[in-house]
Parts: sequence; structure tokens; C-alpha cells
Amino acid sequence: MKLADKVLEGDIRAAAKLMRAIEDESTSAIDELCAIYPHTGKAYIVGLTGAPGVGKSTLINNLINVFRTKGIKIGVVAVDPTSPFTGGAILGDRVRMQQHGLDEDVFIRSMATRGWMGGLAKATLGMLHVMDAMGKDIIMVETVGVGQSEVEIAKVADTSILVLSPASGDEMQMIKAGIMEIADIFVVNKADRGGAENIAGAIEFMLSMKTYLPGDWRPCTILCEAVYGKGSEQLVTEILKHKDYMTSCGLLERRRKERARLEVNEAIEGSIASFMHQSLENGGEIEKLVDEVAQRSCDPTSAALKIIEQFSKRFHTTQE
Repeated sequence: MKLADKVLEGDIRAAAKLMRAIEDESTSAIDELCAIYPHTGKAYIVGLTGAPGVGKSTLINNLINVFRTKGIKIGVVAVDPTSPFTGGAILGDRVRMQQHGLDEDVFIRSMATRGWMGGLAKATLGMLHVMDAMGKDIIMVETVGVGQSEVEIAKVADTSILVLSPASGDEMQMIKAGIMEIADIFVVNKADRGGAENIAGAIEFMLSMKTYLPGDWRPCTILCEAVYGKGSEQLVTEILKHKDYMTSCGLLERRRKERARLEVNEAIEGSIASFMHQSLENGGEIEKLVDEVAQRSCDPTSAALKIIEQFSKRFHTTQE
């Protein structure tokens, strides 16, 4: 029995095994993902981003509690920093969510960025498909927390949440970062600390500078104290409200089409790169050009063009 069949039956061990294969970029994982793909597209993706230390993991733990009281099945993909020694994920996120370990309707997976930029990991979309195929209703994605570059989450999530906290310089981060523009909901966590109202006021001021047409979604700002569970109910209500909005106005379908475009582009790039390396590495062409670049007798751009040219010639030869 294939892993894909077991995943569709809700087998947790099979799902974990497949996710590991996806993260390791195993060729067998591609076939398994192809098998489960027709059974996906039902889960709603919620992305949470923000600087390290703002309390994203604790907040997600509270959101799981609230969603579960409503009978909603939850998946969590927590993207962690990569260990410089093993290349694996530093599991700080899962530690904060361990109380849900015995709930079969909650699946939490930590994964390493492995150098991937934008706050996510290369295998994130594959992980989402596996959880979707398992029957999760809402899947939350927590970015690694590297700061202003974490805008990739907007390409993956149906609802994007920016989490901020007082006394961490977040007022300046909002002003100078494009990340402000991707948020559908703003959360000021650790609101029991001084300065939370100032951040909320700054957000509202910046939102007031934008013109909203009738029927447009206007992001709201929610004050939370995740460590005490305060504000989580309101945040869940707002997430579900945004989900209804996205569905009713057709934006959900449009956003998912853009996500499909992203996946197709990544598949094209990955397939071509893999085929090129398999085709040319045996002949040593790539290694020769790498040596030339290292010796400064050739520049990287010229080397890449030569590789593409050689690949193109070999591809046409095999077709004939």
C-alpha cells in the first residue's frame, strides 16, 4: 500500500514519513504528492509572521484550543531555524504546542528552512498538501521569524497575520517594511506590556492613509496576551470572518490560482534544473565550468548560459 493511500486514510505515521521524504527532496515523494494532489484544495491556510520573540508559537497554541472547541481539525507547519550542525529544525515551536500531541485531529510538523529565504522552507507547499489530504480544515503556517523579508507567506496563505509586540522596535519595522502590506489581520501580542496601545495606534494611523472602496477588506488590529490566552477568541472570529469574505467575493479562488501558478513555476524550475544536472554532470561539463568560475577565467552568468546551451543541444539530440 502506497504512502499516499495511507495518508488519505488519515494514517499519521505515513503522513510523517511522506513529509520527511518531501523535506529530503526524495524522488519517491514526487509520485506520492501527485497521487494525493487530486484530494487537496479543501483546507484553509492561515499564515502567521513576525519577528522572533513576539509570541507566534504561544499564540498558535491558543488558536488551536479555540478552533478545536468548534470541532475544526487543525494542521500546523512551524518553520524553524536550521541547525548549523545537523541541518534539522530547532524545535522551539513544537515544545510550546506539545499539549496537543494526543489529539488525533491536530497535526503539528516542524521543519527547517535549510537556507531558504522569505521565512518559509522549500518544502512548505508539499507539507500543506499532505495535511490537506489528511482532512485538516485549517492549516496554520508559522514563519521562521527573520524580520522584514518574510513576505513569501502572502503567496501561500489565504489569510496572513502579522504579529507584533511592544518594546521591540516594531513601530519602526512597520514604517520601513513592506511586510505591512501583506497583512489581512494585525495582532499586537504581549499587550500587558507598556506601549501596546501605541503600536495599535500606529497601525490604525497607517491603515487610515489607504483608501478602501465599499466592500474592500480593511485589516483590523487585535490586542492579545497569548501567555494568558487573552484575545484568542477574537482572533479566531476575525480569521473566520476573513475566510467568509474571501469566499464570498471570489478572492479565495483567485488567490489559490496564484498559488497554483507559483507551484507550477517552481515545478518547472526544479524539473529543468534536476534534468540539466543529471544530463551534464556525468560528462563533467558543470564541474569544468565551476572550476573556471573559481579561477576567474569565466563569470557565473556566462557559465550558466554555456550550461543552458549545452543542455539544449543534448536535449534536441535525444529528441531526434
